[in-house]
Amino acid sequence: MKRYLFVLFLIPIIFGYLISQEAPKHKYVGVAVCAPCHKGEKKGKMFEIWQASKHAKAYETLKTEEAKKIAQEKGIKVPPYEAPECLKCHVTGYGAPKEAFLEKFKIEDGVQCETCHGPGSDYKTLKIMQNREEAVKNGLVLALVSDGSAEKLCRTCHNEQSPTFKEFDFNKEWPKIAHPLPKAE
Repeated sequence: MKRYLFVLFLIPIIFGYLISQEAPKHKYVGVAVCAPCHKGEKKGKMFEIWQASKHAKAYETLKTEEAKKIAQEKGIKVPPYEAPECLKCHVTGYGAPKEAFLEKFKIEDGVQCETCHGPGSDYKTLKIMQNREEAVKNGLVLALVSDGSAEKLCRTCHNEQSPTFKEFDFNKEWPKIAHPLPKAE
């Protein structure tokens, strides 16, 4: 009888735990999914701008001798490409559960579109992306200069906690990665 009561006691606890562990609402798809619709002149060369940026190479920089040296100086005991202290800013979605990533997502692609624009699984389709309101409703994050959200987002990594931080001048750096849609003709 005691065992039966104990099991009855455990069921709501286990059920509550399982409910609290629900899968992330939106999932990371990776730059390979974004690229086909966001490259070329008509789209303002968005993909090409990212591809030429340091963001696209952010993960790869963690495999350099310079990164190893910095990690060692900071007392990091694992290679930089495995260190949470480094990965949190050098890859997209670091710290999210495994279920938050779809199959095509690759950590090797560094700081991808979804770092700034949110996981794209629910806004990636053309039908949704053609309607900004729908895209936002489905997880698209609008990082805007006009409201300060772009700068705030940038400063989550470009700040004094970075071991290589010197200074971050948003107004100087933003034009290097800006990728607005071209004006309709």
